[in-house]
Amino acid sequence: MQGEKYVIGVDYGTDSVRALIVDTAGGREIAGSVWGYKRWADGMYCDPAANRFRQHPLDYIEGLEFTVKDALARAGGDIARKIQGISIDTTGSTPVAVDENGIPLSLLPGLEENPNAMFILWKDHTALKEAREINESARTWEEPDYTKYVGGIYSSEWFWAKLLHVLREDKEVAKRAFSWVEHCDWLPGLLCGNTNPLAIKRSRCAAGHKAMWHESFQGLPSDEFLHSLDPLLEGLRRRLYTETYTSDIKVGNLADEWAQRLGLHTGVAVGVGTFDAHMGAVGGEIKPYILSKVIGTSTCDMLIMPHDAAAERIVPGLCGQVNGSIVPGMLGLEAGQSAFGDIYAWFRETLLWPVTNILDENQKQNLLPHLQRRIIPELSAQAEKIPAGESGIVALDWLNGRRTPDADQALTAATSARVYKRLYQKYSALGMFVEKQTHKR
Repeated sequence: MQGEKYVIGVDYGTDSVRALIVDTAGGREIAGSVWGYKRWADGMYCDPAANRFRQHPLDYIEGLEFTVKDALARAGGDIARKIQGISIDTTGSTPVAVDENGIPLSLLPGLEENPNAMFILWKDHTALKEAREINESARTWEEPDYTKYVGGIYSSEWFWAKLLHVLREDKEVAKRAFSWVEHCDWLPGLLCGNTNPLAIKRSRCAAGHKAMWHESFQGLPSDEFLHSLDPLLEGLRRRLYTETYTSDIKVGNLADEWAQRLGLHTGVAVGVGTFDAHMGAVGGEIKPYILSKVIGTSTCDMLIMPHDAAAERIVPGLCGQVNGSIVPGMLGLEAGQSAFGDIYAWFRETLLWPVTNILDENQKQNLLPHLQRRIIPELSAQAEKIPAGESGIVALDWLNGRRTPDADQALTAATSARVYKRLYQKYSALGMFVEKQTHKR
């Protein structure tokens, strides 16, 4: 129909990127597409034993091109001509070191295969030592306490701890890094043809929840505080940012290069980036004083309220309270845990480990995906038969550390031996299920 308008949302998760085309009149979903990061799927640049999880910017770029073009192709007709805007959300804190032009160092000669020159994924916990030092400095620093709006405890999952760890560990990256940019800030700049780290619009969400940015601090922590933490940080504040922007603000228009690459037009507006869970809460129609829980690889629990109602009330143990981080004009509060879907994935792979050892390559290719899809539903069906509270507390869910209350990524999970006993007793059907599927194939 004449006058139809559409927008594209691009959601960068831990394992994949998704693009969705939506009708602006009523929110009707027109078409979507998903792209799994190829390098990430192959385990490249990661070392789980060392808590190192890095992602190459090429995975992001290739995923952006594929999903947007594929979604447009699925939508058909002249939808591309009627696209009015595109906005991006990503995981976070997922920063990267960039040069003066805002190019991630891993896209420059000599650093293409260096994990320290890549995006440091949210779940990377190599910066435990740096996070502890930031917390110690914040407690002994006279005023202000730069951690007070992020729950009073800074996490190794966040911006400053990660970049300080890399600067200490890698002299070449430290030498060539002009500034640092969050994933959700870099991509909108890329689409608009301007990734200058001094000019791109920085997300209020990313800055406030992960980088200790606050209006009362006149921006980021002071040069004096950063220098006292480590002289490597001296002068970096001036190469970062002071102003931040909420996700309803326009960054610019789609650059000609990206309009051609995506099959769109330069009239498409590009919005300020933000974090995935926060936009999940918006998509779930978050309302003031009602908790919204977004469940993925990890979990985020979010609450919004009028900014004036909160005044200067500080909530300890959270992952931040930031004006406008979720909904403009509202105070956004975030909590959650550092693992959820990751736990199920680990559990699935652990239970299938004996099976993978006895299957040949052809069987793995044909049977394993089917087992992976079915194993959790089968276990869930058996678990529903166990009376609630029968076993009491049998596990502490600190896989990947604890996000809230009081972030501590050094904590580990604990599971009672009774859990394994119950698995043998109640989930004996699993072995029969695997055997049946194997014979069936």
